[in-house]
Amino acid sequence: MNAPTPYYAQAGPFAVRLNALFGKLARFGISLAGTAELSVRGRKSGAMQRIPVNPHTYEGSQYLVSARGHSQWVRNMRAAGGGELRVGRKVRTFTAVEVTDPVQHAAVTRAYLEKWGWEVGRFFQGITAKSSDAELQAAAADHPVFRITVSG
Repeated sequence: MNAPTPYYAQAGPFAVRLNALFGKLARFGISLAGTAELSVRGRKSGAMQRIPVNPHTYEGSQYLVSARGHSQWVRNMRAAGGGELRVGRKVRTFTAVEVTDPVQHAAVTRAYLEKWGWEVGRFFQGITAKSSDAELQAAAADHPVFRITVSG
């Protein structure tokens, strides 16, 4: 029996252009609603790959949540174990650990959707900040979460 294909909502041409714009703005120091540019080393190319993300603080720790699922940055993060977040000249190097505890994952995802649901909710297939813990835990496999620890 084949394993199910991991969830991934690929960006269309408009979203790719919009992401490029948000990334460029973050690179120049303009953070829209808290966005930052994530740089993570490519697992195949070795080159730094960049994409705008919404870093999220929950109970004093910082997290990255993949709204689109098992994207390239998620796969690269798993291989690299960290990366950089940039807003203008401020570059924060970090290490990342994937959250596997279902209770913690659900709590972080709920808080993330409370803040960012207006922007990313369509990728969560009906899951919202008001969904039950069981529903959030069931969706966890589709939306990886990483706890990040900034170096220095």
